[in-house]
Amino acid sequence: MTAARSARIASIATAIALLGLFLFLGYGVTSFGEPGKLVPIEAAMLNHSSLIAWWFTWLGYAYVLGPLGIALIVVAWRFPQWRGRVAFGIVVLLLCWLGADFFQHFFARPRRLDWVVKHETAFSYPSSHAAIAVGFYLLWGEIVRRSELPDRVRGPLALVLAAVAAGILWARLALGAHYATDLFGGALWALAVIAAALAVFPTKVLSPPQGRP
Repeated sequence: MTAARSARIASIATAIALLGLFLFLGYGVTSFGEPGKLVPIEAAMLNHSSLIAWWFTWLGYAYVLGPLGIALIVVAWRFPQWRGRVAFGIVVLLLCWLGADFFQHFFARPRRLDWVVKHETAFSYPSSHAAIAVGFYLLWGEIVRRSELPDRVRGPLALVLAAVAAGILWARLALGAHYATDLFGGALWALAVIAAALAVFPTKVLSPPQGRP
């Protein structure tokens, strides 16, 4: 068995396992509610630095993601060696986003009632913001970290993208927009999508490109 085929099988197995955990968690929280041990933690995080939390929340909306997607397309047009990565990143983003919306309607878990700033009325599990945080910002942080960009750019940019992902996750709890399990579910969904996408796309999308933009 070739290394490429082994990697593809491993990616498929990982995607199936993550999807199973995602569905199991969704069934659990919609049937039995939020685990009691998480409730005090969620309450302690509520309504802290709400303005900053709202800024992070904006980063998961279409009016920010749209221009970022266009910028990536421009990068792909200008630097052909990055086209595979850009295509991979955009496909993963769309699947994370649309898939999270689908499963929100599938599980139909009501939102929290102790919201801050804005009462979001869409269903709760999984968090689409969490899926986007992991499936876009954290993914691109890893893509940048593995790239051949100069060290002075690669390291700081990867850290910024990872911090943005963490900030978005924190913001959803600080605003009372989601339960912690919604965030876990969104992250599991995003990781399952990434693993499945790696089984379809060439594995080189997460290896250093031959040139630098």
